[in-house]
Amino acid sequence: GQWLLALQLFGEMVDVSVGRNTITYNAAVGLLAEGLAWEHALQLLLEMEGASLQKDEITCCAAVSTCGCGGQWQLALQLFHQIADSRVQRNTITYNAVVSACDKGGAWEHALQVLLEMGGGSVQKDTVTYNAAVSACSFS
Repeated sequence: GQWLLALQLFGEMVDVSVGRNTITYNAAVGLLAEGLAWEHALQLLLEMEGASLQKDEITCCAAVSTCGCGGQWQLALQLFHQIADSRVQRNTITYNAVVSACDKGGAWEHALQVLLEMGGGSVQKDTVTYNAAVSACSFS
């Protein structure tokens, strides 16, 4: 993919005085999953905080997914738990992202723990949830 070029264009927004907002950050963080560039995604999250921009469900899901795609399941799990401490509502997609990250990292115990946590709340499980959990268990 052209994630590096897209990240460069995102950087140029400041140079030409085009404002960045939560939506533009969401797009940038999400595209970094293609390049397995989780470090850049975390940097963008820090930039958002520095700019006092509010993260939303899309931001958090994109960051968790990017960390998972980059093989950083522990970091994805940490971000997932930080979301719970923020004002952002975790939804099925966010849970699926962290279960998938645990699957990719062979962390089946953590995937099942997240699945159990999901069952205790009001978040609905779907086919993606179960597929990722079953796949994670295949590593055991």
